[in-house]
Amino acid sequence: MEKRLREIIERRAAIREELEKRDEKLDLDAVKKELEDLEAEEKEIRARQELANNIAVGGGEPIKKPEENRSGEPAADDPLDSMEYRKAFMEYVTKGTDMPKEFRANTLTSDAGVAIPTTTLNKVIDKLEATGMILPRVTRTAYKGGLRIPTSTVKPVASWVGEGQTSTKQKKTTGFIEFAYYKLRCAVSVSLETDTMALSAFEAALVNNIAQAMVKGIEQAIISGSGSGQPTGIITATVPEDQEVEVATFDYKTLQSIEDAIPVAYENGGVYVMSKKTFGKFAGMVDNNKQPIARVNYGLNNPTERTLLGRPVICCDYLPSYDAAEAGAVFAFVFRMEDYVLNTNYNITMKQYEDNETDDIVRKAIMLVDGKVVDNGSLVLLKKPAGN
Repeated sequence: MEKRLREIIERRAAIREELEKRDEKLDLDAVKKELEDLEAEEKEIRARQELANNIAVGGGEPIKKPEENRSGEPAADDPLDSMEYRKAFMEYVTKGTDMPKEFRANTLTSDAGVAIPTTTLNKVIDKLEATGMILPRVTRTAYKGGLRIPTSTVKPVASWVGEGQTSTKQKKTTGFIEFAYYKLRCAVSVSLETDTMALSAFEAALVNNIAQAMVKGIEQAIISGSGSGQPTGIITATVPEDQEVEVATFDYKTLQSIEDAIPVAYENGGVYVMSKKTFGKFAGMVDNNKQPIARVNYGLNNPTERTLLGRPVICCDYLPSYDAAEAGAVFAFVFRMEDYVLNTNYNITMKQYEDNETDDIVRKAIMLVDGKVVDNGSLVLLKKPAGN
């Protein structure tokens, strides 16, 4: 019945728009007849509803359906948000029907018309943050603590030998990269006094916020983690001296020097990682014909594709822009992201408890994680000159 009532109201509004257009082809008699039929149908539906609500069972109190707000929770003791008041307000606006006497006291001033019903939007507006660009690109493992990955910096060399001669025996030496346990924790509390009307909105928002916070914490550590109490970041890894490039100017020669620093064996799969403002400096470069060097392809149905000399660019908020970076600091890098291993020993688990001292409801997420660069061959660090 509620659905049909909404359809009747919408149809009345549509008829009103047609009448305001003063369409000469409109049959006024037919419109009048339709309005009369709609009004009669509405009165019948409302009469049925009133009768159903007043039916008593076994001489007891009439059966009343609990009022609910938009979140599905019982309505608060706010008369302006009751279902009866909202229906009366709709009648007042659409038909000019006087408000019932019991609702007139809700108007605080004598010159006010009718108070608008109280509603709470079931949504929490959050500041948007860019996350999730780094985590999907690294190598993920889920081994129990103490994971050790063998590494070797020596490869055997083949040699040409004559007939009856032998080659020198070469030893293969290996080392290990060991992963430890680092706990990542995020806890958020909501006071008990939080409006119950918005509680479902807060709960949904909190779960989303905690998940984003965990992802942001992991990605930040992947990029710049110190390795003490947290994973070791990419930009803190040790690389050969010829794989560090100081960028003093943004031109084609600088781009080529970066490419030259990437060993031939690691050319495939490497990507640039930098802030969006830093990429803007590269994207602003033009050649002698004023054509952009850093091509940015805008597809009709796809997002912007950022590349530098054909190599993909990932923009993130975990690195400072070139202008904001300190002298001698790393502001960007080139790296084959799968050469970073992130081991999550204890995956994200959500828990909820009540703080007995404050009566706050606390939701927390915990995981054990560690990460390291297992092969720095593709890593090229871009640094701001020490004098700048």
